[in-house]
Amino acid sequence: MNSTHEVFNQPAPLADYNLFETNRPLRDALKFNAPQLQVAPLQELGVTIGSAEMQTHARLANIHTPELHTHDRFGRRIDEVEFHPSYHVLMSAAVGAGLHGTPWAGTSASPHVLRAAGFMLFTELEPSMLCPISMSYAVTPALRGNAAVYADWGPKLTSLWYDPALKSFKDKPGVTMGMGMTEKQGGSDVRANTTKAVRDGSDAWGERYAITGHKWFFSAPMCDAFLVLAQAEAGLSCFFLPRVLPDGTRNAIHIQRLKDKMGNKANASSEVEFHGASAWLVGEEGRGIPQILEMGTMTRLDCALGTSGLMRQALGIAINHASQRNAFGKPLIEQPLMKNVLADLALESEASTALAIRLARAFDHPDDEHERLMARLLTPVAKFWICKRGSHFAQEAMECLGGNGYVEEGGEGVMARIYREMPLNSIWEGAGNIMALDLLRGLRKGDAVAALSKELAPARGQHAALDHMADALPARIEAMASEVEARRLAQDVALAVQASLLAQTAPAAVVGAFCASRLGGDWGNAFGTLGAGTDFDSIIQRAQPR
Repeated sequence: MNSTHEVFNQPAPLADYNLFETNRPLRDALKFNAPQLQVAPLQELGVTIGSAEMQTHARLANIHTPELHTHDRFGRRIDEVEFHPSYHVLMSAAVGAGLHGTPWAGTSASPHVLRAAGFMLFTELEPSMLCPISMSYAVTPALRGNAAVYADWGPKLTSLWYDPALKSFKDKPGVTMGMGMTEKQGGSDVRANTTKAVRDGSDAWGERYAITGHKWFFSAPMCDAFLVLAQAEAGLSCFFLPRVLPDGTRNAIHIQRLKDKMGNKANASSEVEFHGASAWLVGEEGRGIPQILEMGTMTRLDCALGTSGLMRQALGIAINHASQRNAFGKPLIEQPLMKNVLADLALESEASTALAIRLARAFDHPDDEHERLMARLLTPVAKFWICKRGSHFAQEAMECLGGNGYVEEGGEGVMARIYREMPLNSIWEGAGNIMALDLLRGLRKGDAVAALSKELAPARGQHAALDHMADALPARIEAMASEVEARRLAQDVALAVQASLLAQTAPAAVVGAFCASRLGGDWGNAFGTLGAGTDFDSIIQRAQPR
């Protein structure tokens, strides 16, 4: 072999490691939010999804993207999406880990926190195929608005069996569900929907309707059923729409095309038309928006969890690279500026994990008034701020790898996939403005301001900058007369809650650096601008993925 072909100073990929065992911020967040939680399932999941074998499945599912087949070779309409076998391996693993509807079965002391941690970990392996997993989680409680449908479908939505076949739910051990809300002319403004629902009789599942219209974003069209919005006589209403009808025939759902998205490649997102498709009313006619909002809360939680997982993955890859790559006479991780960047990224990642898991805890205690208010406030806050930070985070983590981070192949090529995926969670289920406005609505209901003060109280006295912000927030909220500063308020509520959580779960080095930079102003406008007095080594050591 010629000497020019000798390869050295190239880091070994981050593979065959336990994603849970090495994630100290996540483990500490779990101890704080769910101290009685049995973490053995997360240990097992961490080994499985950290394996090189599963990483290969993730790569293949993204390279060999879904293909739409509208007709069979004889000209019959079939409307099927074909996936690479690796996609189904990943789906089986996610369903088997209970990342879909299982929290609603209530088999754990803290089912939503357990599921949230697993969802975050799985995102580090492959986020895009988690779309149907997330929707199956979100629709389960809303489906209770039709007791007859829920009795038939509920148990199969919490099953640990995945069956990709397009057939009657009666013949499947487990099912998945999706949602269909937005249309061409409306987007987030679902009140502009034009899809019509006309009464078509009743049967064992209740009031049946014929749905005619379209959906502009209809993700995971191979799910077994969907909750959709359509205009009925009394107004916008929610309907249960199965792919296969009870008699075994296929419903009149025509997939027009698959979206060619920037990222999220393993997941099929589609445009569909309904041509008199059969659907059953869920909840009351004219009450579709409240019904759908209940689902949106759950998927927004998953957006925060997913971005936090991607941050952790990008950070792990960056630290892994910097630990092995030498430049200018020593490893990158020993270079002062690289230490600053990695430590700054580690602070952002841990703060996001702390906030996302705290939000999940609120869903485990729906009968607790404080937790109910925090779920209402922290859902838009976490969705707004964590997801808004994602793209910037991914770009900086990619830069730690230089040109190696910008290529599509190999273990470090995952960085490009992460970067493309990051904007999705910020846009999906309500972009930044929608979240900021939702926070304002939440603050006007109940004793929300007092609940926020109570949330921040345990961390009082830990850092002057945190105390200052906690003191100022109530007055700012009361004085908020316009929507124009709603984004800034959402940002500052997020930072205050993150700092409060870190003060109760993280080492002093993390707490001091986060408060000084994010709340105290000792920070620049880019990652890697922490103050010189930061304990960089302690922060980076805590974030090590090995």
